[in-house]
Amino acid sequence: MRLIILDRDGVINEDSDAYVKSHEEWHPIPGSLEAIAALSKQGWHIVVATNQSGIGRGYYGEAELKGMHDKMDQLLAELGGKVDEIFYCPHHPDENCHCRKPKLGLFQQIAAHYHIPFPFNSVIPYVGDSYRDLEAAEGAGCLPILVLTGNGEKTLRRLKEGPNTLENPEAVIVCQSLQEVAQSRAIVSSDVCKLK
Repeated sequence: MRLIILDRDGVINEDSDAYVKSHEEWHPIPGSLEAIAALSKQGWHIVVATNQSGIGRGYYGEAELKGMHDKMDQLLAELGGKVDEIFYCPHHPDENCHCRKPKLGLFQQIAAHYHIPFPFNSVIPYVGDSYRDLEAAEGAGCLPILVLTGNGEKTLRRLKEGPNTLENPEAVIVCQSLQEVAQSRAIVSSDVCKLK
């Protein structure tokens, strides 16, 4: 089984400083759904792990979040792709939960769901656009991949210029977009990314 974990906002869909609050406001980044469909057709199991503090902040509710994900699923189905599971943290940052990235609760949930030993020992790619995504990937033992969509350019500057809290920033793979991730033979064709 091949499993890849994706952040959502800034990786799959356009991010917003005002938060994405409804399915009407949810817009895929050009090429991202095609990339997910391509990964699906290559036999990857695709999981989303996303902070959704807009719920805890009262900007939208569980029903609105489901509407966004239903829209994503419908658009993906039209392309022959799918997301297997979505794990999200609904909490306000002040709640100090264990699942808000860069904490590892979402990744532990994924490990339990798929009966995979945790941490992942670099066999599972995690694709994100923010620095906390990279911190979470490193903590979870994922192969960290930074895309330059969303907050990716800002994250890349921090990666190069600091301050750096990553133990091994050189391990981060940088891609222009999720589409480049799906097309990268080094990532999608590597036995390194195959769970035994």
